[in-house]
Amino acid sequence: MPKNSKVVKRELDDEVIESVKDLLSNEDSSDDAFKKSELMVDDQEEKDVDVEEGSDVEDERPAWNSKLQYILAQVGFSVGLGNVWRFPYLCQKNGGGAYLVPYLILLLIIGIPLFFLELAVGQRIRRGSIGVWNYISPKLGGIGFASCVVCFFVALYYNVIIGWSLFYFSQSFQHPLPWDQCPLVKNASHTFVEPECEKSSATTYYWYREALNISSSLSESGGLNWKMTICLLAAWVMVCLAMIKGIQSSGKIMYFSSLFPYVVLLCFLIRGLLLNGSVDGIRHMFTPKLEIMLEPKVWREAATQVFFALGLGFGGVIAFSSYNKRDNNCHFDAVLVSFINFFTSVLATLVVFAVLGFKANIINEKCVIQNSEKILKLLKIGNLSQDMIPHHINFSSITAEDYNLVYDIIQKVKEEEFDSLGLKSCQIEDELNKAVQGTGLAFIAFTEAMTHFPASPFWSVMFFLMLVNLGLGSMFGTIEGIITPIVDTFKVRKEILTVICCSVAFFIGLIFVQRSGNYFVTMFDDYSATLPLLIVVILENIAVTRIYGIDKFMEDLKDMLGFSPSQYYYYMWKYVSPLVLLCLLVASIVQMGLSPPGYNAWIEDMATEEFHSYPTWGMIVCISLMVLAILPVPIVFMVRRCNLIDDSSGSLASVSYKRGRIIKEPVNLEGDNTSLIHGKSPSEVPSPNFGKNIYRKQTGSPTLDTAPNGRYGIGYLMADMPDMPESDL
Repeated sequence: MPKNSKVVKRELDDEVIESVKDLLSNEDSSDDAFKKSELMVDDQEEKDVDVEEGSDVEDERPAWNSKLQYILAQVGFSVGLGNVWRFPYLCQKNGGGAYLVPYLILLLIIGIPLFFLELAVGQRIRRGSIGVWNYISPKLGGIGFASCVVCFFVALYYNVIIGWSLFYFSQSFQHPLPWDQCPLVKNASHTFVEPECEKSSATTYYWYREALNISSSLSESGGLNWKMTICLLAAWVMVCLAMIKGIQSSGKIMYFSSLFPYVVLLCFLIRGLLLNGSVDGIRHMFTPKLEIMLEPKVWREAATQVFFALGLGFGGVIAFSSYNKRDNNCHFDAVLVSFINFFTSVLATLVVFAVLGFKANIINEKCVIQNSEKILKLLKIGNLSQDMIPHHINFSSITAEDYNLVYDIIQKVKEEEFDSLGLKSCQIEDELNKAVQGTGLAFIAFTEAMTHFPASPFWSVMFFLMLVNLGLGSMFGTIEGIITPIVDTFKVRKEILTVICCSVAFFIGLIFVQRSGNYFVTMFDDYSATLPLLIVVILENIAVTRIYGIDKFMEDLKDMLGFSPSQYYYYMWKYVSPLVLLCLLVASIVQMGLSPPGYNAWIEDMATEEFHSYPTWGMIVCISLMVLAILPVPIVFMVRRCNLIDDSSGSLASVSYKRGRIIKEPVNLEGDNTSLIHGKSPSEVPSPNFGKNIYRKQTGSPTLDTAPNGRYGIGYLMADMPDMPESDL
């Protein structure tokens, strides 16, 4: 209040003092702490007037244009590249159709409840991850910073994959596709096939040599791959332009980036089902192997996939949800997005194995032809007798069934000499059992299958454009998980922060476009997110259920949704989910300890992959990634615990977060310090009704703090109350 307004201030004090006395008289006369407390209201001179919930005054915080836009944003973030190249691999590896049973069970136990929890806290408190967990408990504010660090690490290498997809997309506008045939090498005397390609395959050679130009080890950097550097720059420019205005710009792009992959998947499914052998792939995929389902490893991998498929712990879910209205039905959103994610994974699995079944059929036909020629040679030289061959067999047009019949007969008759004959069993199942995932599936196996499609360039363009859109949808949520919390907390301009963030990430990301960059992508993928995110989500669960209070949180949900959520969530949040997450954390640590830390290096001379252990400096980098990601949690805890930062000196605690606007509050107020009542009469002051607690400022506090709820602020000082959890202190 200005210096010359003390007289006005005293008049206002006189006008409302009777109402204040009435408020105080309603309290227990023995409650001295309450009588000493001071009622806090806003200055009428401030233009940043808060708004009663349900009022028609427009909230100044950015908001989604429609519910559809918000759902598409959440779907785009949760549905990513892992749904296309990780889920089908796990489904094949862990019992086929039987894998869906543990996946669905764990989706109900940890997936939907924890996804609902993040949606709810983001929507209620209306802040990014830093603000949300500062509000719940300032001592656990490091959870939000840890989420930002993990998001940054993941964004560094995830956008490289988008860059790879852009490269393949740009190379798909030609016929035949450049990875259709092995290149020929000419010298002075003759022309021959490139040896590295001849020993592997055309698609494998193109991926490792033409696209990545990969080195033979992590230590051999080999300099920058300029093709991939340009693609990485293009990927970051796309992300930056889409995110520079926040949800106002990225929200509109979601209509295309989130829906286009479904169009492509449906087109691929229809086309795949018309291909020879596709039914064999789908039948193999969904044939349940019930005995595998009982193995603990299957449940661990299913839990991990559920956890990462929904984007838990990244902060993107909270950030997107914070732009919702408070009365939005986030429970419906949680269930809807979770099952859309699940059915997308199943759809992608159908597509992948329809195409891989077609590819396996082609490879099997080649195998039959090659081995039939061997049998004919063995018959000519007399190693095999013509009497062994059934009369109806015609080697000029032999089928896979006839070949397997002949193979079995020869194996029985020539049991001792069979291995020396060099014949192979040509079974489609053997080819389908070769599990492929990640880049091996997208850039090698799938691209090889597409070369056999009619109009293969069209399908290649569609496929890699789909990968770009899947990646961008996840990147938008990941970057939002960085930008929103920092903007909310430090009051920087979103446009400037977005440009700085993307620029820094591009320059750091240059390590991934060296010739050895693929090995760094593997390192970051294995070590930068798994354990830190598990710890983050466990702390999120503890913060809400134990520190804030599960009962108070359920009351808040009832106030926000208009109905009481099922008690199922109460027991999941309080007992089951934390226990399952702890088991998953322990299992992940054990698995990491048992698996030798290393990577698969491409050996040019042998044209094959070979496992290499990380050098000493590589192990230091791996450990540093995990430590740096989780380090903000203990640092913030110790800073808050030991009061190393003076909250009255303009630090985070003196920033009040109001609905849609961040206000720096005055630290030193002039005038009568015994009365801090400004502006509004008690009937006009909105009730700070978060969790049905009364928030007050202690007498003698040097700063003007506001109530720590979603409308007024986070993590501020209040009067001591016996039923008030630590999060409110």
